[in-house]
Amino acid sequence: MDLKQVAKDTAKVLTSYFTYQALRIVLAQLSENDPPQALWLHAFSSRNSIQDGETYLLALLQEKQELAFRLMTVRQHLAEEVSEFLPEMVCASIQQSNMEHRRQHLERITQLTVSDPTVQPAQTDSESDNA
Repeated sequence: MDLKQVAKDTAKVLTSYFTYQALRIVLAQLSENDPPQALWLHAFSSRNSIQDGETYLLALLQEKQELAFRLMTVRQHLAEEVSEFLPEMVCASIQQSNMEHRRQHLERITQLTVSDPTVQPAQTDSESDNA
């Protein structure tokens, strides 16, 4: 297991996710203050995938530098605000989720089909003849 590569890949995914969140925030702000600019950014985003945040920003820099800088600023702010408590939250979330999955699995594999003890099995004709 290459932990450094896992960390690198995780950082890339988080960076792209922060870019996506920054886009949502900027779109919301623009929708209130500059609807035509919000429509343009929305159309741009439908043509350019946000999946890879770096590629998205490079494309945006080519078309509207000021919007790209705004997204980068918001993204950096999000990362700075969240990075302090993110590791603890991720670990706690994974631990809680794993515990819940294990509990559900254990319940599922240990369930017994218990019949109602008040119901007597029906007697057969041969049993009633012997009685």
